[in-house]
Amino acid sequence: MNHNLTHLHPYPFAKMNTLLADSTPAAAYSEIKLGIGEPKHAPPAFVMDELRENLDKLSHYPTTSGTFALRQAIAHWLEKRFFLQHVNAETEVLPVMGTREAIFSFVQAAVDAKTDSDAARPVVVMPNPFYQIYEGAAILANADCHFVPCTADNGYKGDYRAVPESVWQAAQMVFVCSPNNPTGSVMSMDDWEDLLRLSDKYDFIIASDECYSELYFDQAPIGLLQACSAFGRDDFKNCVVFHSLSKRSNLPGLRSGFIAGDATLLKAYLQYRTYQGCAMPIPHQLASIKAWQDETHVADNRSLYRQKFALWMQELGELLDLRMPEAGFYLWVKAPAQFNHDDETFVKALYEQVNIHALAGRYLSRDVDGHNPGAGYVRLALVASVEENLEAIARIRALLTDAA
Repeated sequence: MNHNLTHLHPYPFAKMNTLLADSTPAAAYSEIKLGIGEPKHAPPAFVMDELRENLDKLSHYPTTSGTFALRQAIAHWLEKRFFLQHVNAETEVLPVMGTREAIFSFVQAAVDAKTDSDAARPVVVMPNPFYQIYEGAAILANADCHFVPCTADNGYKGDYRAVPESVWQAAQMVFVCSPNNPTGSVMSMDDWEDLLRLSDKYDFIIASDECYSELYFDQAPIGLLQACSAFGRDDFKNCVVFHSLSKRSNLPGLRSGFIAGDATLLKAYLQYRTYQGCAMPIPHQLASIKAWQDETHVADNRSLYRQKFALWMQELGELLDLRMPEAGFYLWVKAPAQFNHDDETFVKALYEQVNIHALAGRYLSRDVDGHNPGAGYVRLALVASVEENLEAIARIRALLTDAA
């Protein structure tokens, strides 16, 4: 077996299971799940109809590159959403079976771990806290990870300017998550410009995870390809983005997303995927086209999240240290003083006393120089219904009042 498998960390939810193994949820309350970022809003009916109407097409093998109609729908969406002059549907877009799979496999295809024993190990740079797939993919590609802390001091989005030159010299890829999971911060045009200049200088790939880009409150986040276009980088050199219908359209089970950007990178990645055997079923492709072509359901989705965030800020803003994110559906909450500002203590109390599932922030982060930027924070995913969120707010208010 691959010896790097032994270096993989347990997934955050496995750590939560260990933490709560000897705990019993409060029997007086029904369960409310705010720990996992799985959308619970209703999926668009017209997308589900399209899926059902084309189930007979499961009798055909899909191609790895997907249909041109899907790639064209994605290209048109990118052009409209990110103010791009032109996205080539033939060479700059590749449908994937969900971005989790694509992020992982793209690292395997793109990172070049030299076999020469004297060669420096490649480095993959990523935010901290982070989506653990970035780290796992890097480890199994035989690369080292360099973590960029996302803290209050840098707006919870990471300061890539602070990465040492020695790291940049070995870096082959940089992951950016904007909007960030879990902090909800977004990259500004200045942030993108700095990172693009670094990529030009040190020749690394920028991989931007933008799966939460459509869940914003006021202003639509700037994407990497949008920044490329603004700076005349119309070939998207060394830049790729990952998008998904999971959060945007409440379709996590459809496993539909895409990678787009640098045609040279995508050509090589398509070759890798051809051997990997990943291809989106044709009914899923047809349903995805419908989803990418409609914005009304996405606006409705945003409206529901705005309503829920407003309730949390209004009802618990004085009792919890809440920070309104710029986008996404997570609250990145400081563990309150009543629970010693400890994230593990707080999530255990939520589970044992009011039957609410949350996620300890330290499980989304790594210790660097003795500091874990996620310690002392709890991630709450506001994915449940408005009614369940109201109930969760009432329970937490009671919990904090009793513990005061």
